[in-house]
Amino acid sequence: MLPAFFMGQAMTLLTELYPILIFTLLALGVIAFTRRLKNSHRYRVKSARRVMQKLYEIPTFEQRLAYLRKIDAFVFEELILEALERRGHKIKRNERYTGDGGIDGQCWIQGQHTLIQAKRYKSHIRLSDVKDFQRLIEQKNCYGLFVHTGKTGQSIKEINDPKLLVISGQNLIDLVTPKRSNNSAKKDGWLKKLTVS
Repeated sequence: MLPAFFMGQAMTLLTELYPILIFTLLALGVIAFTRRLKNSHRYRVKSARRVMQKLYEIPTFEQRLAYLRKIDAFVFEELILEALERRGHKIKRNERYTGDGGIDGQCWIQGQHTLIQAKRYKSHIRLSDVKDFQRLIEQKNCYGLFVHTGKTGQSIKEINDPKLLVISGQNLIDLVTPKRSNNSAKKDGWLKKLTVS
């Protein structure tokens, strides 16, 4: 058993070091969390690239769309950005996936700043989601791509906004499976809707 003198000294030292120990543990926790977020981001970008490769192996349109509806929502966001980047468009990824204010990424199509909203739906998309995104692109005074895996109802198809393009179905599959021999941004005929008059 230690003498009382040594016990008193140890307790004093521990009391003095306690705030330093707590600060060090908190700092290490913040560093680990930040690293984990960055690794998570990199992991999802790599996963999106794997998804793109896998899509080439899936034979039919219906099977490809069904596969896209099952992938992680954040991987789907990265897939859209990866596809646009491979087509030669400059992209900007978000720092984080949640709390993004309705913007899942940004790109520049033919020099036009374009916001991206990516949604994985199994059935019809909600008109309110498209209208919210439409208000956002009006607010930011830029263009928008609303990309989704669901079904586009007639009310969505009737939205006549030259700054908004809703991409689904075959156009979505064409976007995420670009022809390997052709990466030119100028060949995206269905993206021409976003050009300035």
